[in-house]
Amino acid sequence: MDLGRYINSETLRLLALPVGIGLIVIIITIFLRRYLYTYIHKVASKTKTHFDDIIISETRTATLLWSIWLGIFIGYKIANTPTIWADIESKVISVLFVALGIYTAIIIVIAILKWHRNEICPRTSSTIDNVIVTALIIIVPIIGGSLGIILILQMLGIENQAVNSWLSQHLISLTVLTIITITLLLSTVVVAPRLIQKMVRSSRAEQTDEEMKKRSDTLVSVIVTTLEIFILLIFVLMVLSEFNFNITAILTGAGVLGLAISFGAQSLVKDLIAGFFIIMENQYRKGDVVRIADISGAVEEINLRRTILRDLDGIAHVVPNGEIRVASNFTKQWSRVNFNISVARDTDLDKAMAVINRVGQELAEDPVWASTILSPPRALRVDKIGESGIEIKVLGETKPSKQWDVMGELRLRLKKTFDQEGIEIPWPHTKVYFGNLPPNLSIKDIH
Repeated sequence: MDLGRYINSETLRLLALPVGIGLIVIIITIFLRRYLYTYIHKVASKTKTHFDDIIISETRTATLLWSIWLGIFIGYKIANTPTIWADIESKVISVLFVALGIYTAIIIVIAILKWHRNEICPRTSSTIDNVIVTALIIIVPIIGGSLGIILILQMLGIENQAVNSWLSQHLISLTVLTIITITLLLSTVVVAPRLIQKMVRSSRAEQTDEEMKKRSDTLVSVIVTTLEIFILLIFVLMVLSEFNFNITAILTGAGVLGLAISFGAQSLVKDLIAGFFIIMENQYRKGDVVRIADISGAVEEINLRRTILRDLDGIAHVVPNGEIRVASNFTKQWSRVNFNISVARDTDLDKAMAVINRVGQELAEDPVWASTILSPPRALRVDKIGESGIEIKVLGETKPSKQWDVMGELRLRLKKTFDQEGIEIPWPHTKVYFGNLPPNLSIKDIH
């Protein structure tokens, strides 16, 4: 390539003024850009969202390149370049413009995805949106860059007929299908929980905010996951159809396989049906404390197939729903304080029960505990005359799952108050005699 044909003293003289003006434009735009970013940063610091902060951070390089490009473009328009440069100019200017435009578009898309991952994903109950957005942050630059390179090569007259043919047939349909699928998935994890929460709140079966939250969390975890699987399945089938796979044969084979599996995995079908009725009948929800299949614990997770319980030892128990015959829910709608407290046999029972009622009332009126107690704990009756003392039944009602906290605090206060009132809490006694028998005891009594 003969560079002297394009660069000589005459062309350099003609380019001196346009280059100078271009440099001035670049300096001015960079200065304005810096001032603009400083101002936007001050405004962004006062907003609650991080979207503007992410945009500022991600677009700094792109705006710097646009500032340089603006100076080059203005200088080019002013310059009176030789005619022999026309072909090179048109290609270079077009390529630079397209490359910079593609790069900027990718940067903006990535900024939006990062904002969605940082602010929207943590608010959703599903993790699939976080996975999708993270994958898109990696995939978008690769796909966008590849398509940009193909477009630029076409602009330079370098084409591959096979690639062009494939893109013309599948690019638009695959792009639209992917955008629709991603939009549906992201919308599902955002919109579906709100609709479910609204439906639960409109139901009169639930009485407290805690109950409604448990119910909605359980329904969200099941329904959203099911919808996500359904959307992804439809997407895979449509992609296969786009690549000319026989969807009918695939569905037929899947149906036959499913029928075979249903005969060979009856326990799985049993688990799914049982799980469906557990969720629909609202037998228990995430966060409830239950006893199922002779295992007690807090419901950590539930779906159509199995329930995961976490007991007090921290052990996670996985219980297939088909194994559940009776489900005992300790925390549905309300919970109960229920325990016996023993007093010595010679205790004034009326006084003891009055003290229990007073302590229970004081606990219910305590600002720290008032919000958790629905009815003050009270002495119900003399429940048992035991070997070492008399047991008094104490009952009260609390908000769900608060009964253990309330019982612990009530026992502590009763012990302190009993000590102050001289009420003895008995323990087993054993009397041992050595030597002579007591005056009121004879050998005949021993036999």
